[in-house]
Amino acid sequence: MNTEMPYGEATWSADIEHVLDIEGMFVSTTAGVSMKPMLRNRRDTIVVRPASSVRPDGLRRYDVPLYRRASDGAYVLHRVVGIRRSSGCDGAKGCRSDADEGRTDEGRTDADGGHIPEDTVYVIRGDNTYSPEFIRPDQIIGVLVECYRGDRRIDLDGWPYRAYVRLWVTSYPLRHLCHALRRMLAGTPLGTWWRMIRR
Repeated sequence: MNTEMPYGEATWSADIEHVLDIEGMFVSTTAGVSMKPMLRNRRDTIVVRPASSVRPDGLRRYDVPLYRRASDGAYVLHRVVGIRRSSGCDGAKGCRSDADEGRTDEGRTDADGGHIPEDTVYVIRGDNTYSPEFIRPDQIIGVLVECYRGDRRIDLDGWPYRAYVRLWVTSYPLRHLCHALRRMLAGTPLGTWWRMIRR
């Protein structure tokens, strides 16, 4: 399940963009476990501001944007793990690397002076998911600027958060391998034994 806005009514979720336009920010809790351990299901508060005011030059790696998924229209809050150019995409194999197109690791263009190229594609994945999504800039609605775990504010510019993000994204291959092994062993006697000792 993705970290989506927790509103059951389509009319209210459609108002997210309206609230961002009028108020300049959107405050909510999230629903789902796709951004664990950073965001807990219906327990933590997020503050999102319009992407145009937070990142006018385009998103950077490790930003957490709010975007509208093209396939089902859901609002999703996941992390940018890469920035690519769609002109190098062939569908099955992905896209050319950031360096092939003169992009910095933060995802800003070197030569365009604040312009987001039309063929930019953000590689986005929840902290607790294993499949990336490829999102166009026009799908991005806002960017996470504040986060509260209960009453405690998480400083998104502080070193503990930055260290967490880099460690979490860097450890993805190992976490993905563990997830695959766990799924592979789930139906075996070893998997049954593991579930018994964890209880």
